[in-house]
Amino acid sequence: MSNIKKETVLKYLKKFKLIKLRNIIMLTIAGIINAFGVTVFLAPVKLYDSGISGTSMLLSQLTPDYLTLSIFLVLLNVPLFIFGLKKQGELFTFYAIYTVFVYSLFAWLITDVFPIDVSIASPLAGTDLLLCAVFGGAISGIGSGLAIRYGGAMDGIEVMAVIFAKKLGITVGTFVMIYNVVLYIICGFFCDSWILPLYSIVTYAAALKTVDFIVEGFDRAKCAMIVTSEPDKVCKKLSTVFESGMTKVDAEGAYSMQKKTIVYFVVNRFQVAKMKDIVHKIDPKAFIMISEVADVFKSNEQLGNK
Repeated sequence: MSNIKKETVLKYLKKFKLIKLRNIIMLTIAGIINAFGVTVFLAPVKLYDSGISGTSMLLSQLTPDYLTLSIFLVLLNVPLFIFGLKKQGELFTFYAIYTVFVYSLFAWLITDVFPIDVSIASPLAGTDLLLCAVFGGAISGIGSGLAIRYGGAMDGIEVMAVIFAKKLGITVGTFVMIYNVVLYIICGFFCDSWILPLYSIVTYAAALKTVDFIVEGFDRAKCAMIVTSEPDKVCKKLSTVFESGMTKVDAEGAYSMQKKTIVYFVVNRFQVAKMKDIVHKIDPKAFIMISEVADVFKSNEQLGNK
């Protein structure tokens, strides 16, 4: 074997080692969940998912029966993921394509193999469009959220948003929203009715909120930035009451030119009021800013000392 071939083999072996079994398991679960939400709740009553998934659902309705949802999911998503390979990286692309194949496979199994009748109505919600929209959106949102959380993606439109949004001068979220609005308008014209596209917006909203919960956590913490001239007293009291650490940063008032200290402190939403009372009792002139944080990660050393 030549040196070039050996280097190529070693290169791909190193990349293969980056693939984590836990991620593969969770991405498999994500694809199954997404397939369940779409095929059991949305497709039977002709509601539409968002992004490429929704586009695939529309195309499967407008084309011959042998061109199924599963086929369009692969045909539309895989080229988009490959197109974004350079921007997103090889590991993400592998995870994303794998997730889409799982989603496509189980969509086919549920629709054509398993003894579940999804041809006319949802087996669980019947023809109730609101129930189908809410539960279909939430369940598919769980699948999409898990895919994102474990390094992959369920929809190629998100990759396109990352690549083109900045060039167009808009945010990634705006790019995706514009795509979905255009998709639902097209669905309205082809369906000759606006009821299903309007309910599909409910699906999109439910999925979007669920993705946020899965990716960023249900119980978001609050980050307090406290500007005070009594940092030692404030830190000692907060540390005693909440049994938590904090970070101090030296600062200077731009107008007063007085020396100040910024204290960074993370609390949950139930502790915010108590924290403010404690700080203002020590330093009535303290300036407090509260912002929301999605995740708080502690080092192994901090976890061990807790």
